[in-house]
Amino acid sequence: MTLLEWREQTYRELFESVLGGLERRKAQDPGFRLADAEGTLEHLYIQDGNDWIGRGEVQDLHLGATIAAYEHFIAAWKSESAAP
Repeated sequence: MTLLEWREQTYRELFESVLGGLERRKAQDPGFRLADAEGTLEHLYIQDGNDWIGRGEVQDLHLGATIAAYEHFIAAWKSESAAP
């Protein structure tokens, strides 16, 4: 497996894991609201911007996949809520 393949596979696995966790939480936790997910995403954006000492490639990959999963989840939830 090349380094590029490893990155892509790891990113995909992290994205799917985070997204699955969010979907399970939404289904099982009646107190989990869209605003909760949006708040967490805002904190993830802040964490992403606070890379003044350098996290390293693995942590950047993990944070990027987590942010992407939250963005996807929130967009899907908003779309679902807007449907007639």
